[in-house]
Amino acid sequence: MLSAPAPGLLPLLLGLLVGGRGAPAQYSSDLCSWKGSGLTHESHKKDVEQVYLRCSEGSIEWMYPTGALIVNLRPNTLSASYKHLTVCIKPLKDSTGANIYLEKTGELKLLVRDGDRSPNKVYCFGYDQGGLFVEATPQQDISRKITGFQYELINKGTASDLHTVSDPCRPCSDTEVLLAVCTSDFVVRGSIQDVRNEAEQQESIIDISASKLYRQKSKVFQPSEENGSWQGYIKTLLECGVRPGNGDFLFTGRMQFGEARLGCAPRFKDFQRIYREAKDNGLNPCEIGPD
Repeated sequence: MLSAPAPGLLPLLLGLLVGGRGAPAQYSSDLCSWKGSGLTHESHKKDVEQVYLRCSEGSIEWMYPTGALIVNLRPNTLSASYKHLTVCIKPLKDSTGANIYLEKTGELKLLVRDGDRSPNKVYCFGYDQGGLFVEATPQQDISRKITGFQYELINKGTASDLHTVSDPCRPCSDTEVLLAVCTSDFVVRGSIQDVRNEAEQQESIIDISASKLYRQKSKVFQPSEENGSWQGYIKTLLECGVRPGNGDFLFTGRMQFGEARLGCAPRFKDFQRIYREAKDNGLNPCEIGPD
């Protein structure tokens, strides 16, 4: 559903797209993140500023927002297929002063409304669905306003990414489990020690004791001096209803905005069955010891 644009917004956008009207393009010094100020064109409050970033992750921080920004995101590898990318953005804490739209060929879809205080909410969309159009909302005093968000470009060609982004509470299929083992940022065998529910953040924090560490790209799990295990925690949505339980699981997932997010997590005995069947049939996409 396309939301109604703010008064004067659509002509402003179309004017830029058709006639090239707007402020000069702004390039990030590191091509990953951008910081700017609306005060640079205070006398032209209807200016649209172009921002170009060439990175798989970074951030936007717009102080004193006036006018609008068009944020152009590109992956940092030339071989990446755009149609297989998902864009995720996470507004910074207390971000205010602008609406964030998804824009494609002049059509606008409201993504994040100014003042939305949904804690830690992540907004994801297909790269081919459009770009980001950030429009400042009318303010009596812009001096206290900063609009900002983190972004990530995710390859949605793997089942683990599709699962994490689209429906994190859904049980994984056998094929998704096997692909998650091969492509996840972390893969561990372990048990749930505790689950802490954060109602305000709408998240559950799962404390895990891991007996086997197959892979991790970040230091999610740290060695314990007590019993030789690995300790760490993973986050997931509160609505998934995760509870402490007996037995071992195979925990997989990915890092999202610096946090470990739960992907596929079958019981370990189920993973052993899935892996053995795939190996016997020559269908396992990668080798990993199931024991």
